[in-house]
Amino acid sequence: MTQPTFKASNHPFFVIHVDEFLPKIKTANKGKLTAFKRPRKPKTTLSPLNVYFLTEASTPKKNKMILPLLLLCFLLPLIFIFFNTKSYPLIGDYISIYTNRHRLIQFLSDAVLSSPNHTVVLRRPFGPSRVITGNPAVVQHILKTKFSTYQKGENFRAALFDVLGDGIFNVDGDKWKFQRQLSNPMFNTKSLRHFVEHVVDTELNERLIPILATAADNNTVIDLQDVLQRFAFDNICQIAFGYDPACLTPSLPHASFAVAFEDAIRLCTERVRTSSPIIWKIKRFLNIGSEKQLKKAVSEIRQLAVKIVNQRKQEMKTMGCDKSVDLLSGFISAGYTDDRFLMDIVVSFIFAGRDTTSAALTWFFWLIYKNPTVETEIVNEINRKPNLDTLVYDEVKEMVYTHASICESMRLYPPVPIDGKMAINDDVLPDGTVVKKGMTVSYHPYAMGRSEKLWGEDWSEFRPERWLEEDEVTETVRFVARDAYTYPVFQAGPRMCSGKDMAFLQMKRVVAGVLRRFVVVPVVEDGCGEPVFVASLTSKMKGGFRVTIKERN
Repeated sequence: MTQPTFKASNHPFFVIHVDEFLPKIKTANKGKLTAFKRPRKPKTTLSPLNVYFLTEASTPKKNKMILPLLLLCFLLPLIFIFFNTKSYPLIGDYISIYTNRHRLIQFLSDAVLSSPNHTVVLRRPFGPSRVITGNPAVVQHILKTKFSTYQKGENFRAALFDVLGDGIFNVDGDKWKFQRQLSNPMFNTKSLRHFVEHVVDTELNERLIPILATAADNNTVIDLQDVLQRFAFDNICQIAFGYDPACLTPSLPHASFAVAFEDAIRLCTERVRTSSPIIWKIKRFLNIGSEKQLKKAVSEIRQLAVKIVNQRKQEMKTMGCDKSVDLLSGFISAGYTDDRFLMDIVVSFIFAGRDTTSAALTWFFWLIYKNPTVETEIVNEINRKPNLDTLVYDEVKEMVYTHASICESMRLYPPVPIDGKMAINDDVLPDGTVVKKGMTVSYHPYAMGRSEKLWGEDWSEFRPERWLEEDEVTETVRFVARDAYTYPVFQAGPRMCSGKDMAFLQMKRVVAGVLRRFVVVPVVEDGCGEPVFVASLTSKMKGGFRVTIKERN
């Protein structure tokens, strides 16, 4: 077979040869198109992405439609790459999403803040479009005004079902309402509040402080993000289950339950981000790859959960219902004994409390290191409390500057940087954006915290004073909260986080206990600036938060 020859024409069209991707190439041979397998050592080497001209004379009429279609398939991606077009037919914004997959939160934030109404529509292949918003009016619309229209949605529910089941964070409608009504009163009981104080103080004074003291004495580098995650996991397991996994001990052991939980949440997040649920469902059916790993992690979580539930039921039979005040005991005392229900609702609370407080504290310690005047003011406030080890809830509540500093930290680095709801009916948002049934509308706290419209020209500054106001009559400083739709860090509307006060109690006790005695000094590598913000369902620092601990003079 002779090699193809091409000659110029006044009316050429392009034929693109992509050597890497096509096992066969089509060439013109004696006026005909012929498919042939490339020889091992061709006389003429055709390099990838070379463009050749083919005359009409050398092309049969029956192939005139095929070649333009091939041309279109190959040229479209090149056109949009070279000319930086963001959205185009068939694959929508896929190129932009894929290019920014490692900084998706920041990419979406930039898009939202560039929009005049702080709302953008993201067009996805193989699925409905997705609305991303940083507009408080839209946030209020989806979280309160049209609460019944915007729900978790079947795709999200299916993706997390293996871990959360029918727990409160994975259901809508009557199931959600029932669990909300059942759990809300428990968070407001004095007995649970005292129990939380006891758990946090014990974990702080008997585990966290000794580990930091050892690091200070030995001048060792520790990963504070990992330490805080272990602290939070021990706390939430004791509060929810009455079970102590003892992750935060001096040896920092490998805790199989914590690792299984971490793996399960990470793999479920991958499900949520998959372009089509069909992909992970096929992998689950075949029991391969990430779905095989997820099945193993969920099995370990469920086995331990069943064991704990059965133990607690037995203890309550022998010791009585008044001895334990954790959430699991509360549900059992209320007459709910179905094992599946108890596991789902308690695992859901672990899911909610495991990473959120640790993420908030990790970024908090970074920001006060960058802003030493804020740290000094916090330490002064702490030192005005003479009996720090015996602080009660109301005294912690009075630490307004510390409270403002934590809120300011979560403005810039929210523990949950983006969250969404699925529309079950067609709708029109307050800014005029049309929403079709099945579309997801996501609100973006990370972008909202960086909005000049919402926070002023100094939005990039870490300034706790923006949350404080002086009372002219009493000459005291008081905390002034922003409305929940401008600052939806704890959600808003009917789904407002029930554990908000418990989270602040935990974070403020940790801040007071650590900063009264220690200075946290990040280990900054040469040439490295800000830590990298990454997020799955919750935010983290990429690679951890390496610090040294110094005793405070």
